[in-house]
Amino acid sequence: MSNSISLKTASHEYPIIIGNEILQKELTIALAEFDHESGYVIIDENVSRLHGEMISAILDEFFTQIYEFTVPQGEKSKSLSFWTDCVDFLLDNEIKRNSPVLVIGGGVTGDVGGFATASTLRGVPLIHIPTTLLAMVDSSIGGKTGINHHTGKNLIGSFYQPKRVIADLQFLQTLPDNEWINGLSEVLKYGAIRDESILSDTDVFLEGNFKEISIEHLSLLISKCVKVKTDIVQEDEFEGNVRAYLNFGHTFAHALEKLFGYDKMSHGEAVYLGMLAACKLSNLTGSAFDDQPIRKFSSLYNYRVSKNELDLEVLIENMKSDKKRIDQFIRFVLLNSWQHPTLKTVSDNSLIKQSWEEVSNQL
Repeated sequence: MSNSISLKTASHEYPIIIGNEILQKELTIALAEFDHESGYVIIDENVSRLHGEMISAILDEFFTQIYEFTVPQGEKSKSLSFWTDCVDFLLDNEIKRNSPVLVIGGGVTGDVGGFATASTLRGVPLIHIPTTLLAMVDSSIGGKTGINHHTGKNLIGSFYQPKRVIADLQFLQTLPDNEWINGLSEVLKYGAIRDESILSDTDVFLEGNFKEISIEHLSLLISKCVKVKTDIVQEDEFEGNVRAYLNFGHTFAHALEKLFGYDKMSHGEAVYLGMLAACKLSNLTGSAFDDQPIRKFSSLYNYRVSKNELDLEVLIENMKSDKKRIDQFIRFVLLNSWQHPTLKTVSDNSLIKQSWEEVSNQL
């Protein structure tokens, strides 16, 4: 069984398919329209190690020649130099305008591989195969691709929609616990901004072994998240308005990631802390709600940094280089209440500093 959710954009309409052990079937459909001589694969190094034989056996049925490029784990792969390596891989192997590129991995692989695909020959066909919870619910959907710059996260990139997204849940069975928690943060975000039922559906994460969560429950939870994202992207493809709501917690999160050099704190950890800070700032600026539906998951997060390493002045400066800044002030995605996000420009730095105390209290 699988579930298909359609995303219609200005350029084309494409499906996001969620199911277990669906890769071969869905690739048969996805690749039917392309020349089967050469296939190009950009794949996360751990996915290649764990699932490479299975993937190769499937792809051998479709292509005469397969070119594979491996992406090292971690945010450092989202660099200008590594993006150049990806483009070199595609061009050196004589990719053509109608040659499909399969990008297989988590958020980092999807972002840098998607950007390379978008910019090579002004765009070649992209098929996303997300292999982490975070990528399945968030980064593979909606067409955002990009890399980091030393001044901030995701500051170089493009909007480029894939031809298809295939979320095969079998990949989650080899996902380390910390990657489940990374994805949990983005799942909670969807519950906060649009579908509050997601916040209770995620209670299964508090029960222990993530790999024991049933396929049916996972498929339903992921589908709910994908539906929230597709609805928002269809309303605002290029983030002119409501798509900014998907950045709930991210202004704080990106500042943390930059402070710690993108290696001592994962994106999901930073987003979770950022959402707690955003809840605090929401209440400081006029809202009145209890953040317990998100806070109850705090025991699942294990940080590799201490509160002594936080530098409020640097964090606030980092926030000012974020894409969501308006003029000299910082624009935040805040909540009027659960499921009711709003965009607010905050000029009072004392309120922002008070919100950062929520982060300090968690470390």
